[in-house]
Amino acid sequence: MKKWFMIGMMGLFLAGCGTAAKESEFWKHDSVYRSGDHLKYSWGGYVPTTPDEVQKSVEQKWWGIPVGAK
Repeated sequence: MKKWFMIGMMGLFLAGCGTAAKESEFWKHDSVYRSGDHLKYSWGGYVPTTPDEVQKSVEQKWWGIPVGAK
């Protein structure tokens, strides 16, 4: 009985994870990080952003399309 309960709970958990990923549009992206520069910036911890990093983010489109942009 415990085995079937655990299997049922695991199934519900996985279904919930799949739904959350679908709603967040995670699967529509080709990757989480656009480039190695984006990965390094994101994993580097909090440091003030330099003008060079701002330029890279614009050129490599790290943040996607701004909301409300045409």
